Amino acid sequence: MADLIEKAKNFVAEKVGNMEKPEAEITDVDLKKVSMDSISYHAKVAVKNPYSVPVPIMQISYTLKCSGRVIVSGTIPDPGNIKANDTTMLDVPVKVPHSMLVSLGKDIGADWDIDYTLELGLTIDLPVIGNFTIPLSHSGEIKLPSLSDLWKGDKEEETENV
Repeated sequence: MADLIEKAKNFVAEKVGNMEKPEAEITDVDLKKVSMDSISYHAKVAVKNPYSVPVPIMQISYTLKCSGRVIVSGTIPDPGNIKANDTTMLDVPVKVPHSMLVSLGKDIGADWDIDYTLELGLTIDLPVIGNFTIPLSHSGEIKLPSLSDLWKGDKEEETENV
């Protein structure tokens, strides 16, 4: 009897292990908004759902690192669903306080950018399996806003507040 139970467990484990799972990739990271206290970058994430039913996203966790140091991290709870049999584009906002950028002054250099690594964990609720986290990583250069970008950002905020 124990042998039969062991065979059943192995069969289920093999089937679940070979089951197609959603896939994701970070396609782009862009400067979105400049405000008095921070700069917002947005990561575009393409998530492919192979199932015929929508899959709920439980949370997105993110960590932005520059020069090996964590600049900002956080989570976005319950950001929605992944469409059935389709690719869903997610927009993941990452807000970086100006104080953190000032601490990176020596890394900025003459070209006014910072090398970064963005790590995302996309936790989804898969049928039968339960919560499953897709780890993602993207490296590149963050262009810092110029003084004219800061000025333009302040003017946009003033207009929004009117």
